[in-house]
Amino acid sequence: MIDTVAIRAAVAAAAGDRASVRIDGARVGVVIDATGLEADERDALEARVRAAAAGPGVAEVRVAVTAERTTRRLLAVASGKGGVGKSTLAANLAIALARSGRRVGLVDADIYGPSQPRLMRAEGMRPEARDKQLLPVTTPYGVPMLSMGQLVEPGRALAWRGPMAAGALGQLVDADWGAADLLLLDLPPGTGDVQLTMVQKHKPAGAVIVSTPQDLALIDAARAIDLFRTAGVPIIGLVENMAGYVCPACGEVSDPFGRGGAEAEAARLGIPFLGRVPLAISIREASDAGEPPAALEGDTVFRPIAQLVAEWLRAH
Repeated sequence: MIDTVAIRAAVAAAAGDRASVRIDGARVGVVIDATGLEADERDALEARVRAAAAGPGVAEVRVAVTAERTTRRLLAVASGKGGVGKSTLAANLAIALARSGRRVGLVDADIYGPSQPRLMRAEGMRPEARDKQLLPVTTPYGVPMLSMGQLVEPGRALAWRGPMAAGALGQLVDADWGAADLLLLDLPPGTGDVQLTMVQKHKPAGAVIVSTPQDLALIDAARAIDLFRTAGVPIIGLVENMAGYVCPACGEVSDPFGRGGAEAEAARLGIPFLGRVPLAISIREASDAGEPPAALEGDTVFRPIAQLVAEWLRAH
């Protein structure tokens, strides 16, 4: 005879309230609820439970692992044109949201110009695959990430037509994101095939639009906003990047790209204005070094923007 009380106590000690035990003679069956656990955490929990259930007299241990499907929301970070700081904002927004307690993943969906491996200090990290799903890499900032830049040779051009690029994006989004319940999508600039596939197939919960203050950038930003609105994707708000340059020598503030244009455009379009990111050499140097400012305790630029995004997510 096996000691059923001891076995139940051992399994409870190994898995807490995640496990239910059924004992039939010398056979022990355990069902584990692994909802919210990463793959390595699930494997470790199963191993602990098997060891705990294999007490004296036990002939067989069967363990079943179950998990509720994670309700995962997608948030697009987009721009009408390139070079406006969209990827920098996406990286810092992901880190700031993660630091506030959200389970965030980052998809570098800028298929033709992936820059997140450099921004997130993940160059050289190669994702693995399991059961035909990619496994995101974990960046030094605790944010899991996938990028086409991790799957091709450095410096190699991706001369892909729209369907191929859209298919690659699908593999990144449909990866095994574990416990992450929010995916930030760093989209390519513009309103092409990748964006259309994203809004039609994956339907983001909302979109953050990035623009510089100058009129030409704002014209393109308005086109991006129109794309999401037409597809029924709510606009969370508009961020003005490169808004003011502080001279490191004299401290004088100048506005080479203008100032306030994005805020005025947000008001004209009836969408929230989320804040400004200055044209600062410190942000450029930190980004090039893979040290996003949002990872620093003293960040006062990106965290306020992330707070407004978090409030929008809670309200919607």
